[in-house]
Amino acid sequence: MALTFHPLSSTKPNNLFQKRFLSSKIPSLSSPSTSISPPSSRKSRPLSVRSSVAVAPSPAKATKESIVKSIKARQIIDSRGNPTVEVDLVTDELYRSAVPSGASTGIYEALELRDGNKSVYGGKGVLKAVKNINEVLAPKLIGVDVRNQADVDAIMLEFDGTPNKSKLGANAILGVSLSICRAGAGAKGVPLYKHIQELAGTKELVMPVPAFNVINGGSHAGNNLAMQEFMILPVGAASFAEALRMGSEVYHILKGIVKAKYGQDACNVGDEGGFAPNVQDNREGLVLLIDAIEKAGYTGKIKIGMDVAASEFFTKDGKYDLNFKKQPNDGAHIHTAQSLCELYKEFVREFPIVSIEDPFDQDDWSSWASLESSVNIQLVGDDLLVTNPKRIAEAIQKKACNALLLKFEGQVNLLCMLKPEILYRIETSWKKEAVSHGVYYYYYYYYYYYYYYYYYYYYYFEIKGDFH
Repeated sequence: MALTFHPLSSTKPNNLFQKRFLSSKIPSLSSPSTSISPPSSRKSRPLSVRSSVAVAPSPAKATKESIVKSIKARQIIDSRGNPTVEVDLVTDELYRSAVPSGASTGIYEALELRDGNKSVYGGKGVLKAVKNINEVLAPKLIGVDVRNQADVDAIMLEFDGTPNKSKLGANAILGVSLSICRAGAGAKGVPLYKHIQELAGTKELVMPVPAFNVINGGSHAGNNLAMQEFMILPVGAASFAEALRMGSEVYHILKGIVKAKYGQDACNVGDEGGFAPNVQDNREGLVLLIDAIEKAGYTGKIKIGMDVAASEFFTKDGKYDLNFKKQPNDGAHIHTAQSLCELYKEFVREFPIVSIEDPFDQDDWSSWASLESSVNIQLVGDDLLVTNPKRIAEAIQKKACNALLLKFEGQVNLLCMLKPEILYRIETSWKKEAVSHGVYYYYYYYYYYYYYYYYYYYYYFEIKGDFH
């Protein structure tokens, strides 16, 4: 089971996503966590941020605690057994960050630089990115003030000089950016979330609704399910602790249901810790969730979310093959965009689904717009938008979706999309949808295991202003 956080909120008083588990009056933690501490000693908490746009205070005069003395990168192995980049940054303390990497990626995402040598790690080595950090970026960043995150990010982007970070590698830039941010929090003597809050110019902090990825399919599992993630969201919980308990209870009840129905082998888990029963019908995955929710006694209190990752099964002739893992196949599970849209609408009518991510291919704009106009749920663009301002503007113009997934997974440097002036530019036309259904920001941060996978941070922003 992958535990993530799904910050759904609304200005509507009766909206089931209006969960404020924590008020804005959060007591400051005694000290910032550093990356060399074990997971059990970390004091930062995953938080959602909902705020008006404001400018963060300017940092004070540089001190020895805020000046970069050295940067050193290395290749490590991530939770999937693949190489990734880890970066140590030293001021008067050591700050360490590792770069996450997803199993499925959109074609428009920034370039995650890999070595390409098939005889070593199947071509997935990252020694080129490591070299770019150690030999190109590190010498240029010695002496910079880690509290000036935007300036440091701008320096790295300028040295790369490409629209998709293909020269240095998005994984090289992100690794350094993450460590700079950790060091900035340390230099200011505040927890990491408070430092990011100031950089983003936000005021109010609230705890998010956790989302539990309990059934895996798509590229995350070796079963026949085409759709990638089936999640449960305890929107009826009165506190974060209760939401966590509800999700955990349903997860274990689901395990019993899966075992009884499909056998012990079906209890094997996918990449993100969800169960991976070998079923073909995606509706069956939803039925399993409903059975588990009902058996746990949480009907009405737990809703369902999906990450379809439809680009994974989009065919060359513009259709969608829900049996794409078996090639060749008889074509019985191939859908047109229109029929797939009707299938989603059936799902929304029959099940308590409140969020669908990437229901169509990243270039199938018309299908996105058709679904967005016909269902009253959160429709999240990940592969569609890839945190790219130009694609966000196009989605706004075409009314293709109503929620943005801001993912620091090699797509952007740490804060280029968190700056107040960037947030302010997102079109007012998204404000109703975004606030009504929630703006879904995906923000990987801690790189230690929690329920088999990464620990996630999510940030919620109220969107205002015009996109220019």
